[in-house]
Parts: sequence; C-alpha cells; structure tokens
Amino acid sequence: MTVHVLVGTSPADAARRTELAGLAHRLGAELAFLQLASPALTTRLTQLADAGAERLVLVGVSGGTSGPGVSWLRRIAAHWWRDRGEGAPEVATAPAFMAAESEWGPLGDLARPITHRGPGLTSAAWEDVPGHRHQVLVCRGPRCSAAGAEETSTALVLALMRAGLGDDDVLVTQTGCQFPCNHAPVVTVQPDDVWYGRVDPPAADQLVADHLAGGSPVEALRLARVRREP
Repeated sequence: MTVHVLVGTSPADAARRTELAGLAHRLGAELAFLQLASPALTTRLTQLADAGAERLVLVGVSGGTSGPGVSWLRRIAAHWWRDRGEGAPEVATAPAFMAAESEWGPLGDLARPITHRGPGLTSAAWEDVPGHRHQVLVCRGPRCSAAGAEETSTALVLALMRAGLGDDDVLVTQTGCQFPCNHAPVVTVQPDDVWYGRVDPPAADQLVADHLAGGSPVEALRLARVRREP
C-alpha cells in the first residue's frame, strides 16, 4: 500500500493548516508538518507505518520565505526511517516543493527513495548553544500570522543582513502564540525582555536599526511588561 503525504514546511504553513487540510483531502493525501503544527511529520510517518503502509511518498509545500530548503524534508524523513530500522516502509521524497496543485502528480513520480542507513541528523554546529547576544522571537500564532507576521519576519532578516548582523549576533526564532494578540504582529527581544507590538515591515527595519544595531529600544513600539516576581 502506497500512501502520499503533503508536508507543510514553513511557519506560514502552520498558520494555514485548514487550507492545507482541504488541499490534502482533494489530493487523497495525508497531511503533516515539519514545524509549529500537528501532526509532526515523524508522528504521521509512525502512524502510517503502524497501519501497514509499505511505501510513503512525501511532497512538501512552503508558504513562506522563512521556511527550510527542500533538503530538510528529506533529512527529517531519513532520520525517522533510520530510527525505524528493519521493516520500515520505503520512504521517498519529492525533489522540489509543490508550488501549484497541478505539480502534485509529477513531483510524486519524481520522488526518490531513501536508502542510506548511516548516521542520523548530526552537525558539529548543532552541538553548542549559539553565542548570539540577542534572540528575536517572532510570534507566528494565528492572529499574528493573519496580521502579517510572515512579512515582518522577512523584513527583520533582510534588515539584519543590511546591518551586517548574522546568526552569531542575532538569532531569529519563529514561535507559537505569545498572547498579546490585540497587538499583532508581536516580536520580543531577549535577554532584554523587550516586547514590541504591531511590528510591520517598516517597524521591523526601525527595530533592527535602533535596538539590535544601535542598542536603544524603540519606545514607540514597545509594549508594557509587568514581570511577576517569585
């Protein structure tokens, strides 16, 4: 039995779960996600393998620029396949993300099976905690996503690049809901404990220039923060 799986890969795909569920239904496919939404890809693969699937064909979609490259879909799937061990179903991944529904069939036909049972997901760069001085948390909850968090995230990354700030300076992380939804899109800067609201692309540029590069929080965007003491 062959089962096809549509895989959302970017933070934006988590926010359009209902849309992707409808697409998967039309395609006769299962649905899974690489990040920020359920079911996680590895959870779905385990469910399908336990149900007796003999071959799993994975085709990814990416709704945003902040998502990983197509190689990540294969890496995560390969890691699961190696951990599953002998008796695991064949797992094949499409060579590109699907940009239009008409590409579903051709991409599935081009899917390449995973065959190597060597080491899993490892990298020397993943061993140590990053040395950045700031971590910027971009809320990708439902309200923030609807309010343009994808555009905010892209603007932040581009502004950091223009300022010459890389991952070793500022680590940008996409998160689930950070709760002050009426101020969407919400962005927080740690360890400074500064919360910003209504961060559109121009505001993102200012946040980078004044706070992350210049060292001074943008008071016009700042949200009140009351810390509960222990």
